[in-house]
Amino acid sequence: MYSRASEPVQFERDCPAVMVPQGDAVTLPAGSYGYITQALGGSYTVFVDGNLFRIAGKDGDAIGKEPPPALELPADASDDEVEKLVWRQLRTCFDPEIPFNIVDLGLIYSAEVQAREDGQRQVEVKMTLTAPGCGMGEILVDDVRSKLEMIPTVSEADVELVFDPPWGRHMMSEAARLETGMF
Repeated sequence: MYSRASEPVQFERDCPAVMVPQGDAVTLPAGSYGYITQALGGSYTVFVDGNLFRIAGKDGDAIGKEPPPALELPADASDDEVEKLVWRQLRTCFDPEIPFNIVDLGLIYSAEVQAREDGQRQVEVKMTLTAPGCGMGEILVDDVRSKLEMIPTVSEADVELVFDPPWGRHMMSEAARLETGMF
């Protein structure tokens, strides 16, 4: 869900957050007031005291939101079914400042599912950022890793941040380029 209008919120408990775009971890105290400026992929970008902060979905209860539902997968799911779910999960990862998922932004270079001998799976992802110095880089990498490890049978997600080839707007999906005016 994307929130085009700012939704007022009050923090019901102390809440871990990440300052946008610096990437600094902070705690927003209970009783703080703010506005949700973006609600996409199960996380929230909130405006509090003149700054933007990213709230992870698992901490949504601090602002009165439900946590994202658990993922389901048949016990006998094939690698292809798992790979489809991997790409679906990647589309739930959003830059906290841009209302597009990282797949449509062209930040995912590859995502490979590998079966392991113990019946579990490992996912290897190569991704980039719109700018190498982005303070949210490690936050996005952690978001990708944690969302992929929510998938049943995925025991490990190895997410590598790469800058070759460098990202360019030509890597965005046509829909994202149209929406942002970046032709």
